[in-house]
Amino acid sequence: MYKKGYGIIETQAPLHVGASAGEEAGNLNLIFRDQFTQTGIIPGSSIRGRFRADMRDFDKDFTRLFYGHEAIINQPEKTTESLIKFEYASPIWLPVFCPGQPIVSVTCPRWLNRYQQITGQTNLPEVSPHQVCLPQPRQTLFFNLGFLRNLTQKNSLISWVPQNTLISEPKSLVVVSDGEISAIHDMGLYRQSRVKLKDDDKIVDGKAFFNVEALPEGTILIFPIAIKSKDVQEWKEGLQGSGWEVKESNFSKELYLGGLESIGFGRCRVTINFVGV
Repeated sequence: MYKKGYGIIETQAPLHVGASAGEEAGNLNLIFRDQFTQTGIIPGSSIRGRFRADMRDFDKDFTRLFYGHEAIINQPEKTTESLIKFEYASPIWLPVFCPGQPIVSVTCPRWLNRYQQITGQTNLPEVSPHQVCLPQPRQTLFFNLGFLRNLTQKNSLISWVPQNTLISEPKSLVVVSDGEISAIHDMGLYRQSRVKLKDDDKIVDGKAFFNVEALPEGTILIFPIAIKSKDVQEWKEGLQGSGWEVKESNFSKELYLGGLESIGFGRCRVTINFVGV
């Protein structure tokens, strides 16, 4: 028997969780992407590893909650099962530069449907593409690749924003179609070029030049959690003991996810919500 929970990730710096880049992508370190919308995600294995490392610093005994598929001693044909399970994190809202706004938080029905499914909320208003919540209603928005037309003002979009996030009181929300989100998502990604310089001269060392992409600061993502019933209280105690802030039934902490932390990537605010526990 499992109890449900979910986590909200709010990026406070660019977030890079890398995928292998082939030659066809040039010298570009890509992020993991959802196979259908081609938008950035965080694999569950990356989230689990971050939690396991955080617990290890507090108490090594708690790391057993996150291990799975380890061979059982004297029973090599059997493996263990992790007591806490994490799925991948998908975006809910993504900030994108929009001339004249200048920043809007963009989403699509597929992202919102997964958010509603994970949280279990049943009282959220219906949404459809090209609905917006803007401080000044307008019929058209201009993005770098073209215009988004025939917009409908819908102030109730605020209900789709997770509480206690930086855009809990947003000024600009935009819903686009699942077919449009990929191109708009790519406009919003953070990109940076990096080089390795020679030790004794300020020139590139051979071919040590590459580009990296990341989800931008202000992206909000969600991931589901399943916890063995008997281990819920133990994990709560572990979270509180390892420095997580407790507010009502929520636990939050600043963590680093993904790679390139040494150059300022990966700082996030993670909030764990327990459903009916």
